[in-house]
Amino acid sequence: MPLSGFPEWLPRERIVEQHVLDVLRETFELHGFASIETRAVEPLDQLLRKGETDKEVYTLRRLQEEPAADASTSARPLGLHFDLTVPLARYVLENAGHLEFPFRRYQIQKAWRGERPQEGRYREFTQADVDVIGRDTLAFHHEVEVAQVMADVFARLPLPPVALQVNSRKLIEGYYRGVGVGRDGDDQQIAAVMRVVDKLDKVAPDLLVAMLQDEAGLTEPQAKACLSLTEVTSDGGDLAAQVHGLGVSHPLLDEGLDELVRVLQGTVGLHSEGFRVVADLRIARGLDYYTGTVYETRMQGFEHLGSVCSGGRYDALAGDGRTTYPGVGISLGVTRALAPLLSRGMLTASRATPTTVLVALPTDEGRGGCDDVAAALRGRGVPTEVSPNAAKYGKQIRYAERRGIPFVWFPQDDGSHEVRDIRTGEQVGVDLAAWVPPTEDLRPSVSGTVAPIVPA
Repeated sequence: MPLSGFPEWLPRERIVEQHVLDVLRETFELHGFASIETRAVEPLDQLLRKGETDKEVYTLRRLQEEPAADASTSARPLGLHFDLTVPLARYVLENAGHLEFPFRRYQIQKAWRGERPQEGRYREFTQADVDVIGRDTLAFHHEVEVAQVMADVFARLPLPPVALQVNSRKLIEGYYRGVGVGRDGDDQQIAAVMRVVDKLDKVAPDLLVAMLQDEAGLTEPQAKACLSLTEVTSDGGDLAAQVHGLGVSHPLLDEGLDELVRVLQGTVGLHSEGFRVVADLRIARGLDYYTGTVYETRMQGFEHLGSVCSGGRYDALAGDGRTTYPGVGISLGVTRALAPLLSRGMLTASRATPTTVLVALPTDEGRGGCDDVAAALRGRGVPTEVSPNAAKYGKQIRYAERRGIPFVWFPQDDGSHEVRDIRTGEQVGVDLAAWVPPTEDLRPSVSGTVAPIVPA
């Protein structure tokens, strides 16, 4: 019985996902990122420290767990991680003595959130993250670099055109302080405003003004001024003029604006028909740990899904009291991006099995010889299986057709061999020691109405 929010793929769909994961791994490694994997669980108090996630975390306990007689002696409660950044912070702290900084890591794993299941939101899903972590300091150019990495990723993936939206938490915080929000160092009010503004895609502007007054304690003029900033978008050189035209000034605003302009300048050469970078001052990212540039990405035609690729700069996520480990990273929601394309038939694999060759079985007694043929082909990297039974050859051929296997191998009584391409019906004699299929048939290919992708 299916469980809502826990997607499972059929073999043909899984091949599509595996191709995407292969492309991600290859691209991340081309940019010099090393792979890590972290445990699925973290202490619950650590998970709940990082933004508004208390209603999303799945807790973990043993079925037969006995209540502790003394709560002070009980183990720390555990929860499944809801993203891969919080586990990364813990991993860096525990392994700092064994890492070289800047530490360049990528991570492709499952994560879990107790969300209401709907298209684009799942309780179990796969994420793919890249992060650069520094020790005490981290150069700003890495904020440009992660955008460049994702531009390369999207150029290789069979996804609709995307817009990478960028903003700066420094810019928006400086702007809010410039209109009188967060006086006397009230960071909580600034955070409250960011959380409300981050809901702009789901809430009408007039209702957002009321929410800013009710939930963040703003005056009506302050709330309207905050909304004015969200109307600024730019993919060119007029960003600074648009922001200055709002008539608000603050040193942090100037710093954030300068950095955001540098991100736009550093990515201008990445624009293509399927990818562009645009400054969008609506985005703030809901998690509290972001401190600099923030990113969100929307797929054309699927804007209702929200962001499929998000991240940003964080300066204080990890630290041990003596050393801090600032970082910047970005995460692609693999499941969120692929699920709607698969469900609409916009992406499909050429076959539902990796098998390229089916070795026909003449008799049950001949299975040993057929196993030898299969072993020889596999030794040259050709995915091969032996027919499950010695049915008539016509039935074995139909079995291959149903599986999508392109070639059937026929051992001959005189020790020779023939191969049939069941798509054309052509059958020819071949040399077992030398034959290989055409390159395009060696692995399943993925194609669709979005864009083609070749085997990695």
